[in-house]
Amino acid sequence: MSPRATYRVQFHKGFTFADAAALASYFAELGISHLYASPILAARAGSLHGYDVVDHARVNPELGGEDGFRALAAVLRAHEIGIVLDIVPNHMAVGGADNPYWLDLLEKGSDSVFANLFDIDWEPAQASLRDKVLVPFLAKTLGETIDGGEITLVWDEALGKLAFAYAEHRFPLRPEDYPLVAGAAEKPALANLQPVNEPQALRGLLAQQNFRLANWRDAGERINWRRFFDITGLAALRIEDDGVFELVHGTVFRLYAEGLIDGLRIDHVDGLADPRAYCRRLRARLEALLPQRPRKERPYIVVEKILAPGEALPADWNVDGTTGYDFMNQVSALQHDAENAGRFGALWAEISGRPADFESEERAARREILTDAFGNALRAAALAFHDVDSGVGEAAFTEALSLLIEHFRAYRTYATGDSPEPPPGPVFDTAYDTVRRDADENVGVALKSIAATLYGENAGEAARDAARRFNQLAAPVAAKAVEDTAFYRYGRLLSRNDVGFAPGCFAVSRDSFLADMAGRHTAFPQGLLATATHDHKRGEDVRARLAALSEIPDIWEREVREFFSLNAVARVGEVVPGDEYQLYQTLVGCWPLDLGADAAGPLGEFAQRILGWREKSLREAKLQTSWSAPDPAFEKANADFVRAILDPARSAEFMRRMVDFVERLAPAGICNSLVQSVLRCTAPGIPDLFQGTELWDFSLVDPDNRRPVDFALRGEFLDRDAEPLFGEWRDGRVKLSLIKRLLALRAARPDCFEAGDFRPLETRGTRAGHVVVFSRSANDQAVIVAVPRLCVQACMAQKAPLPAAEFWGDGAIALPAELQGRSWRNVLDPRMMTVSALDFAALFADFPAAVLITAP
Repeated sequence: MSPRATYRVQFHKGFTFADAAALASYFAELGISHLYASPILAARAGSLHGYDVVDHARVNPELGGEDGFRALAAVLRAHEIGIVLDIVPNHMAVGGADNPYWLDLLEKGSDSVFANLFDIDWEPAQASLRDKVLVPFLAKTLGETIDGGEITLVWDEALGKLAFAYAEHRFPLRPEDYPLVAGAAEKPALANLQPVNEPQALRGLLAQQNFRLANWRDAGERINWRRFFDITGLAALRIEDDGVFELVHGTVFRLYAEGLIDGLRIDHVDGLADPRAYCRRLRARLEALLPQRPRKERPYIVVEKILAPGEALPADWNVDGTTGYDFMNQVSALQHDAENAGRFGALWAEISGRPADFESEERAARREILTDAFGNALRAAALAFHDVDSGVGEAAFTEALSLLIEHFRAYRTYATGDSPEPPPGPVFDTAYDTVRRDADENVGVALKSIAATLYGENAGEAARDAARRFNQLAAPVAAKAVEDTAFYRYGRLLSRNDVGFAPGCFAVSRDSFLADMAGRHTAFPQGLLATATHDHKRGEDVRARLAALSEIPDIWEREVREFFSLNAVARVGEVVPGDEYQLYQTLVGCWPLDLGADAAGPLGEFAQRILGWREKSLREAKLQTSWSAPDPAFEKANADFVRAILDPARSAEFMRRMVDFVERLAPAGICNSLVQSVLRCTAPGIPDLFQGTELWDFSLVDPDNRRPVDFALRGEFLDRDAEPLFGEWRDGRVKLSLIKRLLALRAARPDCFEAGDFRPLETRGTRAGHVVVFSRSANDQAVIVAVPRLCVQACMAQKAPLPAAEFWGDGAIALPAELQGRSWRNVLDPRMMTVSALDFAALFADFPAAVLITAP
């Protein structure tokens, strides 16, 4: 069955298939049609996310194994709930001793049956690595590791073979060396290995292996296989290979054929060699299995795809849409006031001393990440283009590629080098034109050659390889430089810094948002609509509250300057002003509604959450400290600062002021939160709820957003279902009840939402621009959705998430002729009384949204 509403759950050993099965009735009552499951194949022990798969042939035993999954599917199906499964075709976990494919590769090298599974360059420019695999898992140099006795050859009982042991890692001995080490014995005695483990002998033996051990810091410059981003523990796969495709998807295809799953979410599709070819092949393969399924519905496929501004998901991929980052960005931008973008940029630049614009930060981060983490991949790409056009030097290609990627504002192109279609696209053309203007002659020639290759003018195997390398370099650089670096450096307003967002775009107009929704309805009406994910930087209700700041720059500037002043005494050691400014935004955004000025002790749960975010945000920014080169003194100074300002005994005045400001701002944030929930449930697409966010979501970046969910509380609230809808809003019941009612409406009127029309409606009056209105209609049924925007000060004045009636003046909906003369009822009104007027004051008298249906 096709999804109507999905609920994302994160499986791990603390939340198993059995735990999810116990919630089936809760999901059903909430209105969920499909459980949207994180990856379930065998992953690294203790994995909290499942993206580190080690064996595609097995369902993860920590989650309950295949028997547990079958039981879950059966229970869900009894409640008319299906499953959409997240799969990981781009990479799998390596290192350690748990990936049988990787261990076989290390043991047998290019002769391994799995040699083609991983994306390895067997003939790199480095002669020492030809027909070898670089294994950069050592904390020191190889010589230091050997001399320190940290690596030894052992008989590993679990593997049943000889392997070099280093920490948790095992590197199997190649078969040719067994006679040298073990003689005729099948299992050598420990004493027999002592001579081999003498430093000089160990050096010689390691030099003969199919791998080359190295310090982890050497990976960026020397590694000869593609990683997931710059994570050495995750090796990329050659999913374009026929055998690899079948191996990776074998279990998934079997589960789909048996009807246990109904659709797939494709993780990091931009990492694949040819996403278009992959998606079309996957669709064809699943559809070929339809005759075996008990239900014959078209397979549902969505892709994790981050779209650049102005970029559209290609229609010819044969997928149902994206996982919803684009919608999350659009609804967030709708709730920001464009008029104040300059004010916030100027304040950020003054306080931080950093650029007011995001473009400068992105360019700098791209340069750094390309050089520091992907140096060898850059050289390999340059060499590939040189193989296409040997008349241009490798150095010129290296510089040209560096400049292109620095100015490129998408994840990648979809050019294959085979033909002019698909072209590299307008984002590439813009980067090319920008770089070409200032390039010297040699770089200019290289740029023209690169463009010619990507436009299919040099078709052939070498051109395909060059195009693939460009795309598979551009994508990880974008991810690491933008989301995992620049987003943490740029603090104009943090609600615009999230996965899939464009921080340079402060806001969008109502008409622009409605045009985007109309485009979504035309192109991908079944794509997911997300407002929270396992990858978000800030929870949906954190962003909604911070968005409210965009309307009150004067009030915010006064408050934040007072924060700086009050906390001067706590600022011991190096606390950078820009980091401090981001800290205040974070506190304002995620401060719990029930946390008073005297409740957060220095070691309280909230303070611990902020400390976790603080460490990660500083390291991801990579300015004074980083994951690869932490600065303990700097990090301690910042942690001490957080503890001090969140200690009522030391910072009572700051705590009081912070709580007072959040108390004033919170109602406006709640109004935004409810509006985005309404839009997610009624806009073109499939609403997706991330686990637990049916109540307020004041989470921060992972692991904070993956904390255990209190489903017992949510079940209790669901049973009570707030009447009236807009009662006490602080505990979140209003949000849960709102979602439940809207999902029930989708179930009751599927034609309106699944196949009906989408039409923006006009508004009139003095507040016309403050309301978004559209209709969803099919046959003789219609639904009208109306939500407010940019009414923060009105909510603050009322001390409630609802502007006073006089705020709306004479504003009203202007119905088109075909919707006039009908009788309407508001599904958000528990009385379901006939709506007598379509003026804003009446529509928003009791709740900051109206969802009208034609009355019988």
